[in-house]
Amino acid sequence: MIRELTCIVCPIGCSLKAEIIDGAVTKVEGNTCPRGKVYAENECTHPMRTLTTTVKCVDGSIVPVKTNSPIPKEKVFEAMKMINKTNPTLPISVGDVIIEDVFGSCVVATQNKK
Repeated sequence: MIRELTCIVCPIGCSLKAEIIDGAVTKVEGNTCPRGKVYAENECTHPMRTLTTTVKCVDGSIVPVKTNSPIPKEKVFEAMKMINKTNPTLPISVGDVIIEDVFGSCVVATQNKK
């Protein structure tokens, strides 16, 4: 099977073709740097995503948050359920941990809120 991807590691956006046999990437073409090969291999075998969203505070205000490291793509909806159940209290500063250990990552605030 051949999977076509656009690399998102750098601004070049190489068009990649990854050959997949028995669930493993056997060949990657189209990358202009080694990072493209690694990206294609990871995206085809175990895709990860940084989740960005908002959380509603106890007082009703909204604070933007994100995972501080990528989580497995298949866990994004479960992570959203966890985030939607959380209602932090103010004040919040950039980098404050809102939820610890969300599939190996922490959900942190990306904006100050008083």
